[in-house]
Amino acid sequence: MTFKEVIDFRYITASEAREVMEEIIAKRKEKGELSFEARKTMNYLNAVVKIDSEKARKIVDEAEKLPFVSEEIAIKIAEILPEIPDEVRVIFAKERITLSPEQIQQILDIVQKYKN
Repeated sequence: MTFKEVIDFRYITASEAREVMEEIIAKRKEKGELSFEARKTMNYLNAVVKIDSEKARKIVDEAEKLPFVSEEIAIKIAEILPEIPDEVRVIFAKERITLSPEQIQQILDIVQKYKN
């Protein structure tokens, strides 16, 4: 039985996860052992990823500079890519903060800058 150990933990976007999975799949294809789980994970990531990892990371980095955005929320913003204020409010629904229209617009501006 193989045991796995967590060496490093950090939040990553789905785009970054797809890049990691592509590397894992390339290594495993050489050995000829691509698991069902790896294929399903890659199919899922291909379906949900909307932008490349560089743009996603830029969104996360810029959103984190806002005082009311945590790393987890910044990653959700980069994955969901909200286009309207209600989508931003949904991302913050569990947070103990009520965003002003200006704060919502700041987030929408960041997303719009890197989305296209």
